[in-house]
Amino acid sequence: MRYFLLGWFLLCVLVVGVAGFRGDKSRRPPIEVFPDMDRQPKLRPQTFNEFFPNQLSSRVPVSGTIARGTFYEENEVNTGHIPGTTNFVETIPVPVTVTLLARGQQRYNINCAPCHGPDGDGKGITSKYGMVAMANFHDARLVKMSDGEIFNTITYGKNLMGAYGANVTIPDRWAIIAYVRAIQRSQLATLEDVPEPMRAALKK
Repeated sequence: MRYFLLGWFLLCVLVVGVAGFRGDKSRRPPIEVFPDMDRQPKLRPQTFNEFFPNQLSSRVPVSGTIARGTFYEENEVNTGHIPGTTNFVETIPVPVTVTLLARGQQRYNINCAPCHGPDGDGKGITSKYGMVAMANFHDARLVKMSDGEIFNTITYGKNLMGAYGANVTIPDRWAIIAYVRAIQRSQLATLEDVPEPMRAALKK
């Protein structure tokens, strides 16, 4: 034990002798145990670089990326709000096409059907495991809800529903909303909603 304490004392003297006390000023550069922490290989802006084909170190941002701390264009498609207000848009602000509905059905089955069910009645597979508070899209409250508010709910979540903004892209969110409206129409539509040429076939 005596030799251990002597060795520890000598080590401390050596460290203090080389590194000095904290707070002392010296013109000598500090000891760098890990110099790569301060001197890292990097690309300096607007300088020559042989690695890239155009020999420029500055790179064009990847398409679709948004720099941290900046905001994307605030319009009804990106936010679900009427620009300059906190009001939700009433109807979907993108063209509703067969392609959009097909995409919405695919994304709905992946992200929404497990909880809300294939028919949107809130009886998805999770209801068999005790999760019984899933929203029923055929409730009058949700039928009357604006498309912008549904977009906001998908993006940020609500109550027990988590946020899907990081999982579902903006175009896919509108596609899902279009498909949800189609599901609602399939269950709640009246004969007057059917085009005139097709009503006769339904009456049969």
